[in-house]
Amino acid sequence: MRVVLADDDVLLREGLASLLERSGFDVVGQAGDAEELLVHVREDRPDLAIVDIRMPPTHTTEGLDAARVIREEFPQLGILLLSAHVEVDQAMELLATGHRVGYLLKSRVTGVADFVETLERIAHGGSVVDPSLVTELITARRRHDPLELLTQREREVLALMAEGRSNAGIAHKLWITEGTVEKHVRSIMARMQLSETEDDHRRVLAVITFLEAR
Repeated sequence: MRVVLADDDVLLREGLASLLERSGFDVVGQAGDAEELLVHVREDRPDLAIVDIRMPPTHTTEGLDAARVIREEFPQLGILLLSAHVEVDQAMELLATGHRVGYLLKSRVTGVADFVETLERIAHGGSVVDPSLVTELITARRRHDPLELLTQREREVLALMAEGRSNAGIAHKLWITEGTVEKHVRSIMARMQLSETEDDHRRVLAVITFLEAR
């Protein structure tokens, strides 16, 4: 399996390269920044890229940004994100692709055999997410779920709004009065903290939020 490594920590990168080569991998390129990583991927066409999320010059999301470019240009190339930090929100878009992608915290890479197995799973189409990140994702989901505060009836009203029904149509479907629907709609807008704008626009925002949360 052909691998490209990207990490600005030279000692870590060289150590990882040595470990991989002893395990039968072919390390075809090493990069210290995102730009160099993209050059290696485009020229060497590896099977897998192991990428540190934070790299020069700003040490924020350069590696992750490069990984997004790689996924767009080479969708069949496996990508393993390595980070010393939990970067759940930033990595969600890439992880949501669901195939040939992984995210591990550097502190959790303690066994060679497990690490090699992770790389092989990603290269063969699987996905691997660090258990601590899964916990963080679940916590974040609960913390930011905009539908959590809605009652069951309000969820039913919102679901019918998502189908494009008017207040009268919702009232007919749920066997309630149109006035009751209006009260539920006002409550939904308040609970979801949608700003006071044109009513139709607020309904659209509510529906979009509902669909994104499903």
